[in-house]
Amino acid sequence: MGMYEPIKGGDDDFDTRNSSSSMMIDNKDVESAIQISQSSSSSVSNTNAAAIIVNLNKQKQVQEKDPLVLSSSNSNNHHRHNQQQPPQRQPRLVSLDVFRGLTVALMILVDDLGGLVPAINHSPWNGLTLADFVMPFFLFIVGVALALAYKKLSCRISATKKATLQALKLLLVGLVLQGGFFHGINNLTYGVDIQQMRLMGVLQRIAIAYIVAALCEIWLKGEDDIGTKLFALTKYRFHWVVVLMLSVIYLSLLYGLYVPDWEYQISAETSSSAPEIFSVKCGTRGNTGPACNAVGMIDRKVLGIQHLYLKPVYARTKQCSINSPDNGPLPPDAPSWCQAPFDPEGLLSSVMAIITCFVGLHYGHIIVHLKDHWDRIVHWTIISSCLVVVGFGLSFFGMHINKALYTFSYMCVTGGAAGLLFTAIYVMVDVCGFRRVNMVFEWMGKHALMIYVLVACNVLPIMLHGFYWKQPQNNILSLIGIGK
Repeated sequence: MGMYEPIKGGDDDFDTRNSSSSMMIDNKDVESAIQISQSSSSSVSNTNAAAIIVNLNKQKQVQEKDPLVLSSSNSNNHHRHNQQQPPQRQPRLVSLDVFRGLTVALMILVDDLGGLVPAINHSPWNGLTLADFVMPFFLFIVGVALALAYKKLSCRISATKKATLQALKLLLVGLVLQGGFFHGINNLTYGVDIQQMRLMGVLQRIAIAYIVAALCEIWLKGEDDIGTKLFALTKYRFHWVVVLMLSVIYLSLLYGLYVPDWEYQISAETSSSAPEIFSVKCGTRGNTGPACNAVGMIDRKVLGIQHLYLKPVYARTKQCSINSPDNGPLPPDAPSWCQAPFDPEGLLSSVMAIITCFVGLHYGHIIVHLKDHWDRIVHWTIISSCLVVVGFGLSFFGMHINKALYTFSYMCVTGGAAGLLFTAIYVMVDVCGFRRVNMVFEWMGKHALMIYVLVACNVLPIMLHGFYWKQPQNNILSLIGIGK
């Protein structure tokens, strides 16, 4: 999303210079090397001059081999000249912007049409729909962007402060947008009840994944230079340790915690009536159903049930809706948990969501360390295919694909799907150069946070809804059939 730091001036930005201009610059470097060898014959031998020419030719070959990596030979050979001119800002990685914009468009599509077409709306519980890919796609994009943004660090402390500030900003925006300040386009009362506000949300989860992945990229990355074939196992070995620890923590808590009976209450429609209390029978361990899973229990204990999402996704299951998979009235024999709050962006599920960010981080590392388009595409395709196969295999053996719980199988399938889609976009945009047909998605990707705030969070509709003629019912949105 637009909240992520743009990739500025890094070695993995596009080189917009054409091949002819690059050739001219390289020839000048060679001529300069020859002149230096002639004028400094007393201190530089012909052998050294030849070595300089060979090194420059090697740098030229690296530059021609990978158009995504800017050659650093010019900055090294013309350092004094560059001190007199400010560095030019290089273009962003277009395929990442296009992928981000496509994800924003997908989010808007499922938000607006999900109620009309339940098949593309979030799965009521187990299963996978089009809407269930949006969150993993965003997390994957964050990881790729982090690998490029923190490829070279001048100061780890400064980078940590910047990453922390960015995460706090996302948390604050998420609390304002999804904590209860905007109640909906049909309700123009504003304000936040601190005792009832929602604490978690989409931006909050992204902020958590962002800060964990960013700190690992800043502090746990090896400093040694390694070969292109072993970078994942040596330079980023501590990243894999973190991923393993997070996976063990998630699986241990999800399948190992005992979930006791619990209860919740629903306020009556009239303030004079007492709230209705519902009891949910559990007393189980390792349950992944809507009522007795450890994800919901941890959120109820830590965050408080009053701070959870009030419209649980399982309200559209067959047990809770006669119109399933759409919303509808409760069946006569509906279980007691159907109206209980449940946060799809809860604490324990966010632990597994962080791993999706690490998957994207590894894809970004492939861009950094592998210079050939074909090598990158092959690595991405193999990893993505393996993730999808593992995810569906785990689902076949009983670990259900579940977005609300963010199960390990769900992480594998959606992470692999994100990798495959990103690979396809990379081939189309960065390799084949089909950029013009994706200009709309590229623009949306560069302004993703603004679009999310204005459109997906109903800020723009609410603002328009506040302007009316004589009576509140005569507002702009009502005239065009929205918000009635």
